[in-house]
Amino acid sequence: MTQRTDVVVVGGGQAGLAAGYHLRRQGLDFVILDAGTAPGGSWQHMWDSLRLFSPAEHSSLPGRLMPAQAGKTCPDAGHVVDYLADYEKRYGLPVRHGTRVDAVRRAGDRLLVEADTGRWRARAVISATGTWSRPFLPAVPGRNVFTRRQLHTVDYRSPADLAGQRVLVVGGGNSGAQVAADLALDGRVQVTWVTRRPPRFLPDDIDGRALFDVATARRRALDAGRTDAGGVASLGDIVAVPPVRAARDARLLKAEPMFTRLTADGVRWADGSRTGADAIIWCTGFRPALAHLAPLGLRDPRGRIPTDGTRASGEPRLHLLGYGDWTGPASATLIGVGRPARDAVRAIASLC
Repeated sequence: MTQRTDVVVVGGGQAGLAAGYHLRRQGLDFVILDAGTAPGGSWQHMWDSLRLFSPAEHSSLPGRLMPAQAGKTCPDAGHVVDYLADYEKRYGLPVRHGTRVDAVRRAGDRLLVEADTGRWRARAVISATGTWSRPFLPAVPGRNVFTRRQLHTVDYRSPADLAGQRVLVVGGGNSGAQVAADLALDGRVQVTWVTRRPPRFLPDDIDGRALFDVATARRRALDAGRTDAGGVASLGDIVAVPPVRAARDARLLKAEPMFTRLTADGVRWADGSRTGADAIIWCTGFRPALAHLAPLGLRDPRGRIPTDGTRASGEPRLHLLGYGDWTGPASATLIGVGRPARDAVRAIASLC
């Protein structure tokens, strides 16, 4: 059976919930389809030691401040999951968990959303699937030759799982630095951190609040036609959260340049030397999870869908939310997704 509604939101993580909040305020009929079986989005799957970059009150979705977590200035992932579950319940958002969306197609004056539990005809669709379900692995020579364990950031939980092993952590961003610091400070793992270029740490006093302000100022400058100052990227790549600072200051977080290839039991470096490894953790980022939008034929050569704000340039009934700055400044963050979610819903309301 095909159901009808004003808006289908694909994805029930932080971006999907922020969209739901504004859709509720606009009085639109909508449903949120989420592949996860429980609330919390990707926060349910983070590593044990992960903490937010900012205090709780600066990490909130629209309409409800995140409560502080007892004993912690910056909350952990479990606290975020509890907050998102409460948010979903508090606003009575119609989230259908355990529903995987396979395709979005044009169907006359509506978009047809095909899921494993049914079909919906909608005036508009908000895609908010994020990136967590699409980890990126680089095409490193020998990657298929390495016979030991390979993990991605999505698979890492704690140093206890790797105790007594030689571990290579690959990646010069926040996840690479945080995972390498987590392992190094534990002391039970022989860890080597590998980056393509020397790591760039942001000043120690920079946290999520400052990053949001910088990203917002950059977007406003670009919208006004002013020179691009580079935004957050001009400051550095890695937020110096307490564990990263501790490992860095203890000289436990020294990055090595990228190896040239993987061997069966380790890596070969540029000078021809070799290092053995029992496991590699690829902290090499993600790509937008957009396969469900393939029938619309909107992707550019980079794999992205061109947008005007959050609206897809080639399909005005489709909005993309929460994938990064290209769908709204800081829109992949808790505090940053509220404004583009509001703008997307206002644009949709004008259609409905």
